[in-house]
Amino acid sequence: MRIRFRDWWKIGGIAAAVMLLSSCSTDLTDYRASTPQFALFDYFQGNITAWGMVQDYTNKQTRRFDVKIRGEVNGDTLTLHEDFRYHDGETSTRVWIITRQPDGRYLGTADDIIGTAAGEEVGNALRWRYDFLLKTDEHELEVHFDDWMYRQDDKHVFNISKITKWGVTLGQVTLFFSKAE
Repeated sequence: MRIRFRDWWKIGGIAAAVMLLSSCSTDLTDYRASTPQFALFDYFQGNITAWGMVQDYTNKQTRRFDVKIRGEVNGDTLTLHEDFRYHDGETSTRVWIITRQPDGRYLGTADDIIGTAAGEEVGNALRWRYDFLLKTDEHELEVHFDDWMYRQDDKHVFNISKITKWGVTLGQVTLFFSKAE
């Protein structure tokens, strides 16, 4: 295949746009002064309800769901039991095992997570990144999740997750958490 000179301009323009957009992204340290502190183990210990939606790359809502979560802290380990119920009647369960590292960061595993998830919190924000095996009616696809969670107050956290493959956004999950009294 031969690339013409004018095509190099297009390729160069696309590469420049990607570099410019990635250089404008938010950094976790931007939340250093934000309160309340996220405190992952504190917030997720006990019972929490959550609800949210999945949107595809066109921003079309493709799924709605709610989640019952029970968190148990034992030393430097948080175990999250998540029971999902989707609007179409499907149900699923995920159990996260999250460990606090000596440097304050977090590592986590779950059955449908590929490898190990990594997270870090600064101020009221937590960034959680992992690879996930996304199952559709036709395929299984390995995708990347980039979760940004924000603690609003003692009871509420909201989460926006970008789903990507090879750096291309496939969709987004928006999720709201409410901690039981």
